[in-house]
Amino acid sequence: MSARIYAVKGLDEKNLRCLSGSAATSPPTVGETTISCAKRHLTPQHVEDSRGPRRAPRPSFEAKTAHRTGDRPGARFSGRYNVPVSDTPISRVGVVIKTTSTEAAELGRQLLVELERLDIQPVLDRSSAKALGVDEGVARTELTSSSDLVVVLGGDGTLLSVTRARIDGTPILGINMGTLGFLTEHPAEQLFPMLYAAIEGGATLERRERLEVTVNTPGNEGSTHSVLNDVVINKSALARMLVLSMHVDGQFVSRFKADGLIVATPTGSTAYNLSAGGPILYPTLDVLMVTPICPHTLTNRPIALSLDSVIDLRLESLSEEVFLTLDGQKGFPLTTRDLVRIRRCSDPVFLITEPSRSYFQVLHRKLKWGERGG
Repeated sequence: MSARIYAVKGLDEKNLRCLSGSAATSPPTVGETTISCAKRHLTPQHVEDSRGPRRAPRPSFEAKTAHRTGDRPGARFSGRYNVPVSDTPISRVGVVIKTTSTEAAELGRQLLVELERLDIQPVLDRSSAKALGVDEGVARTELTSSSDLVVVLGGDGTLLSVTRARIDGTPILGINMGTLGFLTEHPAEQLFPMLYAAIEGGATLERRERLEVTVNTPGNEGSTHSVLNDVVINKSALARMLVLSMHVDGQFVSRFKADGLIVATPTGSTAYNLSAGGPILYPTLDVLMVTPICPHTLTNRPIALSLDSVIDLRLESLSEEVFLTLDGQKGFPLTTRDLVRIRRCSDPVFLITEPSRSYFQVLHRKLKWGERGG
């Protein structure tokens, strides 16, 4: 059996070589983070014997993402790296489209035809299935757990609607059929080349951290949600200025008097955070940004915190119509009795990226950096 070598970006060739078979192996390291080179990731996905091809059982989430998260408790590898998208041959591909886009619907039909040719089963959410004339669909929250790979044909909002569910290590390929497209970074003509690369195990993945948001109200069962971009507390048009207290890891930080407050991941730093005067964060940094919206006190400025921080927010003013908004798509009314706790989510997102395209090139293209007046 011949050995396969998968390259992790940023490591030299010597540290990348993990041989299958009886040869001793040692996992490569990045700083203090160990990248697991389990044998199942490096041997051929089909094993030939006298009975013909055999397929390995579907791995658990922990085993599925061991090569992406490190093999020590608490170890993480942030950045881009080339690894197999799935430990077993891809047999089910989730498909989500922007249902209001005729272009996305047409490309979605072409994708279904190609998946059928490749003998890969498509899994559609119910709204996408209805738009494409397919009889069966699953809830969008079940899409990632039902697929080996998810393809999103739409804008950033369409992709964000997928990432509110459990990800379980399932990679997401975003094809931009919207307007800006920071998350769905690939143009429509790149759909099939990127799909083939993912199927053949040659895709580049980028880990994006999410936040876990828990809302606790005395006397009620708390609710927990996951967000990729941001958590926002803001007021309606007629409400008065808000007063919000913030504690980090149990320590009092500040009492914000403002129109609202944004807690953003590096991925979400180019969304509402940027509009409110916050900085752009490189997407693989282990930090988060707290940005007040129109603060009354000029010394209340954006503050960067460790992504391992636990943030507690509480509304102190008796304002009417105050809302907690998650990724700009899901919202709840907030009262002075509620405690909002924000921490790192243990279930990150893995986006398929173009290895030759840097994040700065994305900024040049999307924000017109480097152009006259940009």
